[in-house]
Amino acid sequence: QVQLVESGGDLVQAGGSLRLSCVASGRSFNSNDMGWFRQVPGKEREFVAAIRWIASSTYYANSVKGRFTISRDNAKNAVYLQMNSLKPEDTAVYYCARRRLMSVSIYDHTAYGDWGQGTQVTVSS
Repeated sequence: QVQLVESGGDLVQAGGSLRLSCVASGRSFNSNDMGWFRQVPGKEREFVAAIRWIASSTYYANSVKGRFTISRDNAKNAVYLQMNSLKPEDTAVYYCARRRLMSVSIYDHTAYGDWGQGTQVTVSS
């Protein structure tokens, strides 16, 4: 099993930037797709971005495309989410997770497991 720990969340003004990190321990995730999701109270967990282990292909929600960048460093067992031009609607707890079900869409949170504890991102207007 993989243990994932997110960090980098903070309070930032609209238009600012943050870089979230997700570090894995327990086993390597080099052969796994990895995803970032976010959640606000009372709403379902929302897809943000994902990165394939093959060729590091990337996928983004329309709401963050052009502003967020997902990347991975397999040597460090880490995945990152660079967030620029932040908006108040980006406020949420951000989670990283390892994709476990290849039969389920990469955009679907049910494809993922080994969720981290999350990191809070708050964007003030």
